Amino acid sequence: MVEILIANPLLLLFVVAALGMVLGRIRILGVQVGVAAVLFTGLAFGALDPQLRLPEFVVQLGLAIFVYMVGLASGRAFMRSFNRRGLRANALVLTALLCGAGLTLLLAQLLALDPAVAAGLFVGATTNTPALAGVLETLRNSGEAAQATAVVAYSLAYPGGVLGVIIAIALIQRLWRIDYSREAAGLRDYGATGEHLANLTVRITRAELSQAPIQFWREQEHWHVILGRYRRHDELDLVQPDTVLQVGDEVTLVGTHEDLHAAAARMGEVVDINLTFDHSRLDFRRVFVSNPKVAGRTLAELRIPQRLGAVITRVRRGDMEFLPSDDLRLELGDRVRVVCRRDHVERVSQFFGDSYQALSEVNIPILATGLCLGLMLGMVPIPLPGGLTLQLGFAGGPLLVALALGAIGHSGPVLWNLPFSANLTLRQFGLLLFLAGVGTNSGYAFASTLRAGEGLDLLLAGALLTFTLALSTLIIGYRLLKLPMNIMLGVVCGQHTQPAALGYAVEQSRNDLPHLGYATVFPLATVVKIILAQLILLLSQV
Repeated sequence: MVEILIANPLLLLFVVAALGMVLGRIRILGVQVGVAAVLFTGLAFGALDPQLRLPEFVVQLGLAIFVYMVGLASGRAFMRSFNRRGLRANALVLTALLCGAGLTLLLAQLLALDPAVAAGLFVGATTNTPALAGVLETLRNSGEAAQATAVVAYSLAYPGGVLGVIIAIALIQRLWRIDYSREAAGLRDYGATGEHLANLTVRITRAELSQAPIQFWREQEHWHVILGRYRRHDELDLVQPDTVLQVGDEVTLVGTHEDLHAAAARMGEVVDINLTFDHSRLDFRRVFVSNPKVAGRTLAELRIPQRLGAVITRVRRGDMEFLPSDDLRLELGDRVRVVCRRDHVERVSQFFGDSYQALSEVNIPILATGLCLGLMLGMVPIPLPGGLTLQLGFAGGPLLVALALGAIGHSGPVLWNLPFSANLTLRQFGLLLFLAGVGTNSGYAFASTLRAGEGLDLLLAGALLTFTLALSTLIIGYRLLKLPMNIMLGVVCGQHTQPAALGYAVEQSRNDLPHLGYATVFPLATVVKIILAQLILLLSQV
């Protein structure tokens, strides 16, 4: 069987991926490792034979696709987050990494580690391949033996680097009993979380509402609700921004439970009537956004009420629902609930596209162009003080370009973002390629070092270093800096630039907020670790 897998790397890839995903669903002490199990499955297979390896191209392709998809999905939320909270998160990560470099130098002194081993330990414990590449470049004049030493140290520390973050997350959420869903419901301003929406009908009893259009009252009293239909004297119509409600009108509201009852208390009394069942004049339709001319634009830009005589009451993206607002940008794949006159339904569907087939098609030229830009940026050498050079590599370059393109959304007729489902599929596929490749390619060096009775100290030191950094970051960020745990999960994974731990974090939170935390700190963490790894190499020689 081993010989068959050696002769067929493609078969090896999918065996590792399939078996890893199955094992990742098994609960151990109430915890599922999830997609991270692919890495450990790859290590197990790689340990069987030194020739059981996947081409390095697989690792590079998977990493580039994964971080590019994360960047596209997080671009706009990333730009919105770069306020005081974003600066605090980056300052926390910078401090943690500086402490990690100091601990590594201390361990190098206590264990009498070779400089190449110390640098490999640091980049393995913080799981950063671009930083390893920088170390190997610095060691080029020292010979292949020194480079191999750094790679072995990296391979020994890397599994503990993944597992240490996962254990820290599992420990924190078990000790503090984090309710991710409840926390996410209060994070509207982060722009990456949905809301549990409901609807009710209110009969207007407040006379002063008839003195101004409803849009005035929404802004004046900060009602975070959408008004859909209203009925006056058995006549059903849509609530438009300039609609003036009268006493006795019955109107439907859409929003969260808390916002609904807050607005209803200021408008009148809740009645047990559901106007959505009245299709005599108005109807609703759930339509897919598949029209590129609509995607990437805000609801204010689209002017739906004026253009179509319709009202959007909900926007669903993946498993998340959003309450429409003027600054909400529609994306390809969004499912929009629209209320309009019955004779306008087809016109509304054509405007949004409503083509499921179109959403299944990925614009390959645009996707390839974005990845090319990212890969070229990753190859650019950036000079640093002391004769060092920095390259963002296959992770940093595509991520930075994707964050920029995701924030821009579109350049004229070119729409950079992908449909939500396509982004999610490619993100998962890229992560599987990366984890399977890194695992199998590191497995034999990892196992042979342990079998020889060597490297156990590095394995334990790397795991301890990772766990200490991850746990302290979570505690300080959540307790002292008051950052939401949904965001902190991504921050600690971004600090360690660790896609496997990010996959685990998303499975625990069941929302996209960890991706936002990850994207917020990943660029800084990548650059800082590249610099610190080479400084460790130089300082260990002193």
